[in-house]
Amino acid sequence: MVYQPHALKIAIASLLALFLTGCSAMPDSAGKSARDDPFEDANRAIFAFNLKVDDYALEPAARALRQTPPGVQTALRNHVEWASLPKTAFNSALQGKLENAVIATLNFAINGLTFGLADLMEGEGKPEFEDFGQTLASAGISEGPYVVAPLLGSHTGRSLVGWGVDFVTNPYGQLAAGLPASARNASIPISVTSLRATYFDAINDVKYNSLDPYSRAQSAFYQQRDGLLRDNLPASEADDGFESFFE
Repeated sequence: MVYQPHALKIAIASLLALFLTGCSAMPDSAGKSARDDPFEDANRAIFAFNLKVDDYALEPAARALRQTPPGVQTALRNHVEWASLPKTAFNSALQGKLENAVIATLNFAINGLTFGLADLMEGEGKPEFEDFGQTLASAGISEGPYVVAPLLGSHTGRSLVGWGVDFVTNPYGQLAAGLPASARNASIPISVTSLRATYFDAINDVKYNSLDPYSRAQSAFYQQRDGLLRDNLPASEADDGFESFFE
């Protein structure tokens, strides 16, 4: 039976996508992306709500984690990366990237000896991240409009559907079913806090040093997402999307 965390914990934990999809620091002059944003008014309202939740929940937790010894922070980052490997292996296989799928599987199996807390494959080949949104792009599905989801942050219609499929189908859920309940319940909040701490300064720069944090986060999201999709889209489409940030 696939492990399903409590719905409230899922909602709180899903704050990881609040800014993580647009964590790169960008100048205010980058401006708003020219991509499709038909729901801007609703998106801005949800973005403001997500900011408040980050203010009161995630940012304080991340600040506290940053006060712990560096070894603890490294171990948690390793675990976050390790837990995403089954998703990468699954989507790599769907996309026909068999070498990447094998590398992800090997890394997951070997580092699983420490539940991902230690990187036993350090210095060896690392897989390229893949998700179901990228799989949909490979299949020719259009990206759809820009959407800011409550707690889930920046997405396109395609990437939001991909997130849902990944959450339901990620093989890590089956593997986690054998863990103690306390470990299963703590896994997602720990991962969220670790990721927020990793990108603490970049995210806070967007929050506190932008004339328009919404536009800046949107542009950063598209820049990061286009980088991930460069090998999933036809060459002309990928180049047009990426180069639009420099026009």
